[in-house]
Amino acid sequence: MVRIPVALQLYSVREDCAHDLPGTLEAVSEMGYDGVEFAGYHGRDADKLREMLDNLGLTVAGSHIRIDSMLGDELERTIKFNHVLGNRFLILPSLPEKMRSSKASWLETANLVNEIAERLRPEGMRVGYHNHVIEFQPLEGELPWDLFFEATAPDVVMQLDAGNAMQGGVSPDEILEILKRYPGRAATVHLKEFSSTNKRALIGEGDMKWKEFFSLCETIGGTEWYIVEQESYPFTPIESVRRCIKNLREIMI
Repeated sequence: MVRIPVALQLYSVREDCAHDLPGTLEAVSEMGYDGVEFAGYHGRDADKLREMLDNLGLTVAGSHIRIDSMLGDELERTIKFNHVLGNRFLILPSLPEKMRSSKASWLETANLVNEIAERLRPEGMRVGYHNHVIEFQPLEGELPWDLFFEATAPDVVMQLDAGNAMQGGVSPDEILEILKRYPGRAATVHLKEFSSTNKRALIGEGDMKWKEFFSLCETIGGTEWYIVEQESYPFTPIESVRRCIKNLREIMI
């Protein structure tokens, strides 16, 4: 079975990136991460970012991009930037309130995302959506997550963030059922732990059934990237993400 590479969502170490992006990327590479997912570019253009990554042997696993950058003339600029970066996955990290406040607005947003997906398809790129908590809170009797992904094209990426979903009340078994319900949609997934007893738990220290999760990603999920995201820190951010990949390697044995 082909090993799925592991990236770090750089939001996990955003202050380090803001202070010293080259040094932070070097540290991430030395930890053994295969790639990174961006959440902002810290004032660098695509050519400079690509140069830094290439020099460190890192690949782009995706980028979190605001919806405004995928609309109108901005989409063309976003496409050009990500072609240079070598990025195929353009992920919406959240939505404005007006685009998610009702069942009707979720369905309108799904239609809009389908249009973006159609525009990206010839470019070899995919749009996707990343959850927080609200997507698993009932809205007019339905879950926004299901409203959205049942209405979007099959190549719209379901970037499931396990920790966020569990914070919203989804059980570990229900996380597994989501992957089964949408086969082939989880091209990239966020590895974030959740513990009912430890808010600062790192991967492998909480309630998530990671081995079962990885098995589904590798068989039916269509997963191309595992992406670690750590937003609570028992140590410094850098040390926390270092321990995350160490724990992850032990789980994957």
